[in-house]
Amino acid sequence: MLTFTLRRINLLLITIFLLTLVSFSLNFLFPGDPLVNLSGRINPTPEQLLILSEQYQHNANFFIQYWTYLQHIFKGELGVSMASRLPINSEIINLLPATIELSMTALIIAMCIGIPIGFIAAINHKKITDNIILTIAMLGYSVPVFWLALVAILVFSIQLNWLPSAGQISLLYEIKHVTGIQFIDILLSDSEYKWQAFQNASSHIILPACVVALAPGTLFIRLARTAMLDVLETGYIRAAKAKGLSFTQIIYRHAIRNALINVIRHVGLQFANLMTLAMVTEVIFNWPGIGRWLIESIYQRDYTAIQAGLLVLSSFIFIVHILTDFIYAALNPLARDSKHGT
Repeated sequence: MLTFTLRRINLLLITIFLLTLVSFSLNFLFPGDPLVNLSGRINPTPEQLLILSEQYQHNANFFIQYWTYLQHIFKGELGVSMASRLPINSEIINLLPATIELSMTALIIAMCIGIPIGFIAAINHKKITDNIILTIAMLGYSVPVFWLALVAILVFSIQLNWLPSAGQISLLYEIKHVTGIQFIDILLSDSEYKWQAFQNASSHIILPACVVALAPGTLFIRLARTAMLDVLETGYIRAAKAKGLSFTQIIYRHAIRNALINVIRHVGLQFANLMTLAMVTEVIFNWPGIGRWLIESIYQRDYTAIQAGLLVLSSFIFIVHILTDFIYAALNPLARDSKHGT
């Protein structure tokens, strides 16, 4: 396990290095003067540009500029937003937890629904149930997320009036910002309306989370189905049948736990797709997350915000990949060997 951990830490450091290098190179690709973009002002004064030039070693060579850029990142100095005139690191700290809350909720929904349905399809292999599930999964994956979000708002919010159509929580509830994750902040608050606020926040997250979860959920159906079919063809399953175990006992005692291990290794890979879907969904549902902020920054041509947002989101997605690898390695000892792994 030590060797596996060292390999993953080494991979993490190399990837973060490449991400920062790409992010730094965007300074030379964005239109306009890099110092003007960093200042967060449309018309900065010559004195402000001179101070920024000294801080970022703008007149030095490429390597010194890159090293200075890394030092600012480690200090949490990501520049100033040209749209809001606020430090970008404070905006990311305030907005990223909402995106984590939405994406993690969608991931849990996708796994809790997709994996059992995939197992059911595998158990009923080449039967009508299997064909119906595969057809629904293919249709669900083909539906564009922006169209699905608009239809969901039209049906469940406007016509049926079951769920809210926008926002993270009603304006009637004032919850103190502690962690940024709404449910945790509600539980930590001392408001007498804590449970009403919790219920209101739950109703707000159901619709966007289900919209985001549809495409990953259909992928989990196919992954779980394939994993279960592979497990059912292994030698130890045939040995269990030879011992006289019933099909139900084989499924619950042996097949499910081994198939789950093969599904978990793909969770990190699906998380990047899930984050992309969450960004579009945040715009439609007016969810106060980093995805909506990043898309608005693109429209406003806030280049420093785009640069920092891409760096933070890419790093977050890769950290989730690493954590998934560790969970998979903890469940499957074969993955710790150099010949195996995700």
